[in-house]
Formats: sequence, structure tokens, C-alpha cells
Amino acid sequence: MSVVVQVRSSKARVTEKDLQPVLAKAGLELSEPLLQDYSTLLSGLDAAIAALPDDKGVKPYPDLTKYPRTDIYIPEDNEFGAWATKVTATCTSPTSNLLKGRTVALKGNMAFAGVRCTNGTSMVDWVPDLDATVITRVLDAGATIIGKAACENSCLEALSGTAVTGQVHNPYAKGYSAGGSSSGSGRLVATGSVDLAFGCDQGGSIRIPSSSCGIVGLKPTWGLVPYTGILSLDATIDHAGPMAKNVRDCALFLEAIAGPDGWDDRQPPFGLEGDRLKFVGPVDSVTSRENSKMLEGVKIGVLDEGFEVPGQDPNVVASVKSAIKKFKSLGATVAPVSVPLHREAPLLWTCGLPLSGGRQSLLGDMDGRKQLYLTDRADLVGPKLTQAQFDALGPGASNMYVGFLWVREKYGAKILGKTMNLLKATSDGYDKALEQFDVLVMPTLPYPPPRLPEPDSKEGPLDFLNRTIGLIANTCPFNNSGHPALSLPVGFVPARDDPSVKLPTAMQIVGRKYADAECLKVAAAWEKAFDWKVL
Repeated sequence: MSVVVQVRSSKARVTEKDLQPVLAKAGLELSEPLLQDYSTLLSGLDAAIAALPDDKGVKPYPDLTKYPRTDIYIPEDNEFGAWATKVTATCTSPTSNLLKGRTVALKGNMAFAGVRCTNGTSMVDWVPDLDATVITRVLDAGATIIGKAACENSCLEALSGTAVTGQVHNPYAKGYSAGGSSSGSGRLVATGSVDLAFGCDQGGSIRIPSSSCGIVGLKPTWGLVPYTGILSLDATIDHAGPMAKNVRDCALFLEAIAGPDGWDDRQPPFGLEGDRLKFVGPVDSVTSRENSKMLEGVKIGVLDEGFEVPGQDPNVVASVKSAIKKFKSLGATVAPVSVPLHREAPLLWTCGLPLSGGRQSLLGDMDGRKQLYLTDRADLVGPKLTQAQFDALGPGASNMYVGFLWVREKYGAKILGKTMNLLKATSDGYDKALEQFDVLVMPTLPYPPPRLPEPDSKEGPLDFLNRTIGLIANTCPFNNSGHPALSLPVGFVPARDDPSVKLPTAMQIVGRKYADAECLKVAAAWEKAFDWKVL
């Protein structure tokens, strides 16, 4: 490393005594002359750090006069666990009417100045002083924010039983999961408590609750929507996106939030502009046609491996296959397609996540990224979790942290590198299939929402996590690949433990990267022609 600040040895701020324990902790031993040299060099580094200007002048603090927020409180009646915090916020001078009159719920991992950000856990108490980019965008589009939805503990659970604010119940059957980690968002949209809700998705956290609650949810193309001001899980799989009652609202919401913000390095430096950020028009152009011609010329590939997930519920398979057959009546061509690497994709997600995800999501260390850093929250965590912080984690988050420690100690960076190399081939496999087809379809989830544990259950992490084993087999591959993936409700299926309980199931529609509009068009056509609630 080059030196930019010269320090004379006689004016050293770092002594050899200061340096020796640091080196010993790293297993290093230096000679006396080297100790003197490095003490002097580190004094220069310390001097440079001390000379850094305050970063407050460059942070995008919100204008609280333009974006006022009032009535901030924790509700006693939290809609069966769905609300974390209530707040009312608008823009006094919106730049468009795109979302005028619409109410929006934020996810509990999004920074909104002056409102607590739980991230679903009591691990830290954090009230941000910044707003996530996408929040500003919905306010500028005329929406009214009415609260923060509950999310699962550290956004690392697929079952809605771990939020610090309590269990979130399925809108169609109390005692069953609403899906995670955007659990509150899914329930609030399904019950009509809000028109629109944000979800964030690293393994399926938009699509799992959307499928479980019978709403539409889109995990956009990686980088289409800025993630600035939202707590990360792993920057390579972070996605923020819309959850809505219907496809057109989903398109409307996406149009309001998509596009570069100049902060997020997940986004491409050019190319995201013009028609590439228009989604409502393409949807309307399809649904304005006769039903039999809505998807004329569209080629739909039925992903074989999406129906080969171990433990897949036959009722889900039958429901989704029935829904897929209906595309033919809308003018589409439907044919099978195989991407063999889809079977291995969940394994890659599992092995690649602990090292980077543990560091980024739980310790707040975003080293190597060019983005807005939430330094005040990172200060609350430290370089490792305390016992109290670890004890505040849910089963999925604690499993992530223990996995992080294990992989770091036993394998190092090699495993993460290996999985990233292998993921390229998987992504290429989807791309190749999408050269033949406009979209790929499959079940969103392999089985209906599981039953929640009893609220006072002492269930250990193994039993708890076994409730959702294999759940993300069809969702997590597209977090790693970055393709857009939309969950569309297509019917009800019996609960696995009680056939008298009927719960929503859904079809996943996957498109080419930055062709999110194609997913929306296909979904909108099906939605217009068929009522999923009576199928």
C-alpha cells in the first residue's frame, strides 16, 4: 500500500507496544527494526484517518419539510402480526401522480428517517436518519406511506414465526405461515390494509409471502431497482421490489421505483432509461386485446426441473400445470424445456451465502461495495456478535452466523469463490433456455404454507428450519442468476396437515434480464382471463 502521509519516526502516534498485540493476534512476529518501521507507517495511516472530513455533507439526508412524517407509534392491534410500526408520510410537492391515492407499507429492513428499523430483530435498536431511495420515489409519485410492515428476524426466515413483533398469520388461515421474510407485507396487501407493499428478496422473500398470501410479487432483475438505504443480506443477491393485489398495480409500483440512483453499485452505469423503465404501458397493451390474442406469438417454456423438487406437493403440481395449460387459450405457445443445472442451484445458494451473508447481513460489513454505507447501524454491532446479540437472532439468522464462523474457520474464501464460478454456468443455462422462450414457468413454492409453531414453543433451530426444508428450491436460483421472477396466484390447495384448510398456491414466471415487462405481460394476460380464487 502506498503512503500519502509522511510521519517522522520521532513523531509516531502508534508505538511498538500498540502494534505487537495486533500482530500476535494474527500470528505474526516482526523484528525490532520492522516493528519500528511499521509503527511509523501506521502512525501515518492513523493521521490520515484523523484527517478525514465528516461524511455528513455527502449523505442524502431527507428534506423533512418536503417529506413530513407524523403519527409514529407501535400499534397495539398489529393486524395479526403484520404491522411493526405505524407512521404517516407524504410528499408536499410530488413530481408525478403515478401512485396518487395509493397507500404503501415499507418493509421493516428499510431506512426511513425518524422511524425505528427493527429488521425483525431486537439484536440492535436503530432509528435511521436517512431514507431509502425507493421510499423517496414512491412519495414523489404521490403515494402515502402508512407504516412499516413486520419482517422476519434479520430477514433470514421463510416461515412467518420469528419477527420481533410477533408471528404473522396467513390471511386465509390463522395459525399458518404468511411466508417470509416480507411476511407483514404479504398479509397487509392480501387483507387490503394497504394497496402496495415493499418486499426485499435474497432467496424468495418477495415471492414466498406473495405465493402464501395470494398476491402478486415481483423480484425484479438484479440492479433494476436501487437497494440504497436498505439493510443488505448479500449485495450479489439483494433485490427490492413490488408486492400488490394485481399485476397492473405491480407494474405501476415498479415503474415508480425502478432506475439508477447514482449510489448503488448493483446497478449498471448506463442503459437503464427510457422505455426500459416503462411497465404499465406494456401491460395495458396486452390486456386491451381479445383474450384469445393477448399472448399471440409468445413462447412459454415449462421448466422440467421446476416440477422435480423433492417433497413437492402433488396438489401444487396439479394446480400449476392446470394454470399453465390455460396459456394456450390466450394465444401462447407452450412447450417443455430443461435446464439441468437448476437442480444444483439451491446447493450453490446454500454454500455461497454464509461467508458473504454473515459478514454483510449480521455484521453490517459491506467491504468492497460502492454504495451508501449505513455506518451508524454498523457501529451498533461491532466486528463480532455479542452473546446477547446472538441470542436475539431467530433460527435462520443464528444458523447463518454459526455457518459464517464455521466456513470462515474451516474453508476460507475458496468456497465462496467456487460457488460464484459455478453460478455463472447456471445463469448461462437459464439464458440459453430464454433464447428459445420468452418466459419460463414453474411452481413458485413446492408446497402450501406450513403451520406455525405455537407462540410459546421451545422448538430448536433444527426442527424449526425443517418446517420449510426445500421451500426455496425454485426461488433462490433466480436471486443468484439475477433474472426477473414473478409470483402469480393460480388457485387454492389443501394444507398438508389438514385437507379442510385451503391455502393459496402460485406460478412463478421468469424472464430475460431487464425484460421484467415480459413477466408482467404474461401474468397480466392470465390474470385478466382467469379468476384464481375459483379455480
